[in-house]
This record gives sequence, structure tokens and C-alpha cells, in this order.
Amino acid sequence: MIRIIVSYYFLFLPVLLSAQQGIRTIGELPGAVSETSGLIFYNDRLITHNDSGNEAKLFEIDTTSLQVFREVVVSNAQNVDWEDMAQDEHYIYIGDFGNNLGMRRDLKVYRISKEEYTTSDRVSAEVISFEYEDQEDFSNNGNSDWDAEALFVLGNELVVLTKQWLTYGTTAYSIPKTPGVHIAQILDEYPINGLVTGATLNPNNDVLYLTGYSFTLSPFLVRVSGISPRTIFTEDMVRINLDLGLTQIEGITHMDNESYFLSSEMFSRTNPSITTKPILFSFNNKSIQAGEEIPMDDPIDSEDSPEELLEELLLFKRFGSDLLEYRLATAESVYGYAIFDTSGRRIQHKIRPGVPESTIDVSTLKSAIYYLTFYFGNKSSTKPFVCP
Repeated sequence: MIRIIVSYYFLFLPVLLSAQQGIRTIGELPGAVSETSGLIFYNDRLITHNDSGNEAKLFEIDTTSLQVFREVVVSNAQNVDWEDMAQDEHYIYIGDFGNNLGMRRDLKVYRISKEEYTTSDRVSAEVISFEYEDQEDFSNNGNSDWDAEALFVLGNELVVLTKQWLTYGTTAYSIPKTPGVHIAQILDEYPINGLVTGATLNPNNDVLYLTGYSFTLSPFLVRVSGISPRTIFTEDMVRINLDLGLTQIEGITHMDNESYFLSSEMFSRTNPSITTKPILFSFNNKSIQAGEEIPMDDPIDSEDSPEELLEELLLFKRFGSDLLEYRLATAESVYGYAIFDTSGRRIQHKIRPGVPESTIDVSTLKSAIYYLTFYFGNKSSTKPFVCP
């Protein structure tokens, strides 16, 4: 079941609807694509690539057996940080624009001829280089708002969506589809209250889907209808929170008018112990049925939601606050808590018998992903969160 949690963060969301989840798990992806990122569906095959530091290679996946059917090397490219894919009638586009720290001056999209791709297992790519029109600071100040993981084709343009670690928003930039050096122009922006990880625009119905995750790493979709070359974030938007645990959805693509694929990458940490496998999912646009509309001028506050405490540990953080707020739905005694970074290193801890307070000061934490673990008598409960 999908959980729609509305807070003051969404005061600017035109429409937010409750929905029934229609996500189907197809199965585990092979190890060769354990770090799957972008997705497209072409010639009845699912095509994907791995992200930063991996080979400059595309993989075709059989959607029934989930085995690698074919590998295609992009001979003149380097995978600095490949994040997403898109396509039009003649070309495949690969976005090499992962940029967590905002320092890169070599952002690019690789363009590959479909004719060459279809006939050879070794292809060459043309380069579409770009810089953002409004970026002036390229220094390393930690996680930035200049990261990007989403790409789609809109007419004669490519649209790049930023993944903003500091403000939890996204900005849509346009660049020409032609090789050369370009300035990415701002099209639109939106306070999406999350980190955008993928996008696909279905030319059959002009529906745009975004994938992403919240500051507690809860995955979501955003469905947008009625976009235009100058308006990406319309009044017809629906956010759909996905009940997939800690699964980090990285890729999305359409197969036909109504059918879509989602992919998640492998994630493993030993302390706290968390492992998720690379999984392929599917859903049908019609299976996600809109339910009761929640008026945005009367948002449901997290303190008043009657269903939130169904979870053992609930985290939330108010915009601009240095306090991480939490709720524990358990009668067991709490012996303490610890905060870990993604390498498993303990950053902060406190031994506190009994029921703890409801806030933790995170003002000293740098911008990154962390894990909060509460320890009970014979078990523990862990949830991730993001510090901007």
C-alpha cells in the first residue's frame, strides 16, 4: 500500500493524491549490472548502464530471464559518473553528469547512433558538453545542488533535472541535442522535497515520470501531465510514495503507452547491517489509480496523522531546522542510539535508558546520508536520513 505523507513541505505542490500501488517485482538483476542507473527500452530489450567508475558499456537485459543478452562498448567514452539514459528516433543519449560536490567542469551527454548501435558491439559517441547557466561556484563545499541523475528528450532539446542535496528541490535545464559546447538554460524549477534519481517522458501520452527518494531514503514517483517546452512542472502533478523499504530506485523507462520499468541498484553496509539487491520492477500507468484528493491549503501535519505510528521508527525534519525529530512506536525500553555514515563509521551515539527525547541535534553533521539506529533490549531499529 502506498503511504502519502503530507507536511508543510508540500504547500507548493499543485495536486497531491493518494493512490494504490501497482508495483510488481520482476526479479533480481544480474551482477554485471549491480550498479544499474539509467534505463531505456529499445528493440524489445531493456538497456542499462552502471554508474560512476564502471566501464563505458551498455548492457541489454532480457526482461524474462533477467540475463545479460548483449554488451556494447562505447569505445571513445569514459564513465566518470553516468547517471541516466534517454532516446529519440535516431539516437541514444547517456548523461555523464553525476556531480555530487558541484566541482565538475566536464559535464556531458554522449550521443550514439541507433543505426551503429544496432549493427555493432563496439560504437563511438558524439559529445554534447555543457555548463549550467547559473553556476558560478565550483569549489568543494561538500554535497551541492549541482548534482544530476535524470535526463529525458523533449522535442529538439535534452532536459536535465538536478538532484539538489542542499535544498531538496530540482531544476530543469535544457540543452540542444546536437554535439558541441552548450550553456544549459533554466526551463523550470520545483521544491520537490526529495532527491531526483531518474526520469522518462513517454512520447505516446506525453506523461513524465520522475523517480527519487526522500530525506529518509523512502522511494517515490512523481507523475506529471501536460508539460510543454517551457513548463515542466505543471498543475497536474501526482506524488506516489512507494512502499519498497530502503530500495533506492535509480532508473525508469517506458515500454509502451502504459507499461514502465523501474530498476534499483545494489546497496550493502555492514554497520548498521543493511543489504539491498539490484531489482527490476514494473508497473502500469493505469494500475496506479488516483484516490481522494488532499487539499493543499489544509495539509495534514505529521503530528496529527493517525497512521504514522504504524511504523516502529518515524523520522522527519523541518526545513531549515538543525533538529532531527523522531517517533518510536514501541513499549520496549530504549538503551541508546547511534548515528552511522554510509561507510559504517559511528558518528554520534548516546546511551540513554528508558524512553528518549523526541529530537536529536544534527547541526554538526556534514551534508551526507546517515543511518539512525535505536537499540532495545534484544533488537534494534534503523532508518536512513539525509542531512542537506
